[in-house]
Amino acid sequence: MQPRSLFSLAEHLDRLSEDGDPLEVWADTVDFEHFRPLLTRGLGYSDGAKGGRPPFDPVAMFKVLVVQAQHNLSDARMEFMFRDRLSWMRFFGFDLGGSMPDENIIRHYRNRLTESGTLEALMQALEEQLREAGYLAMGGQIVDVTLVPAPKQRNTEGEEAAIKAGKSAKQIWRGKPDKARQKDVDARWTIKIGGKIRYRPDGTPLPQIATPVFGYKSHISIDRHFGFIRKASVTSAADSDGRQLRRVIDTSNTAGDVWADSAYRSQKNEAWLARHMLTSRIHRRKPKGKPMPERTARANAAKPAVRARVEHVFAHQKNRYGLFIRTIGLARAQAKLKMANLVYNFDRLIFHEQRAATG
Repeated sequence: MQPRSLFSLAEHLDRLSEDGDPLEVWADTVDFEHFRPLLTRGLGYSDGAKGGRPPFDPVAMFKVLVVQAQHNLSDARMEFMFRDRLSWMRFFGFDLGGSMPDENIIRHYRNRLTESGTLEALMQALEEQLREAGYLAMGGQIVDVTLVPAPKQRNTEGEEAAIKAGKSAKQIWRGKPDKARQKDVDARWTIKIGGKIRYRPDGTPLPQIATPVFGYKSHISIDRHFGFIRKASVTSAADSDGRQLRRVIDTSNTAGDVWADSAYRSQKNEAWLARHMLTSRIHRRKPKGKPMPERTARANAAKPAVRARVEHVFAHQKNRYGLFIRTIGLARAQAKLKMANLVYNFDRLIFHEQRAATG
């Protein structure tokens, strides 16, 4: 179906704006041009002096990856969607009937940003943008982790032993290249204990359900005041939470309080926090074979109300972005979750800016 005229197409886009195009809000709130130098360098763009077909605009392609992460779309589905949706086409800056990237180009751009370390640099650039806008990391920080599932692997005991020994997929499945390409040797199984607490008739809690999960862990810390993700790390699902504490601590936070659950409490972590002039608000475990001291119990009871804020971040990401690792390997899982963290901070920035405008 062809538009009757360019005026009818313009009128249609104006109507989308009047109805409240959310991507226009993104374009008005987030300074995407701020990332252009990093994107150009990370993608290895030339100055065009040697001629050849010009590549797609790096900022436009970054917007493609951002929207893809927000909607949890595959590369093939993403190609179809931005050809299908005029509002997306306008946001990316693509012309109706003009040249547009296909799924292979989308994959290539994401791989280039991953391999060049640009995604991490983009997170730091956004942090600078937030500070310039007055969103300083303040009020202390909250650390937590969530499990992100990946497609389950069905391996023999011998294959599992080889994976744990650190062998690559090519080494384990010699002579079977197609099978090796589909095997994720970085993801791991773990047990997730949680869910709604149920109680016996006498009021004592029932044991919580233990569910096996295969995939990765997303470790983050947010500032308590504004709720932005300030630091992040990605590991296999079997890695210890406590080992990641130092990697996700933001030493630039204006307050020294650190909240986390008891998985992060260890003598090494407590000593490290003390050396860096940080105050541990990490949940304390019940002493083995002894009752919990009343003072400690009271302190523990006050901490979940603060730590619950980081759960809202994970709920937002899982409900809005449908977090699931479709790719193979830790590097691509990191790329997926870094993009999810970037997009969350964009959403959070829009939330604060709109609240300030209406307040």
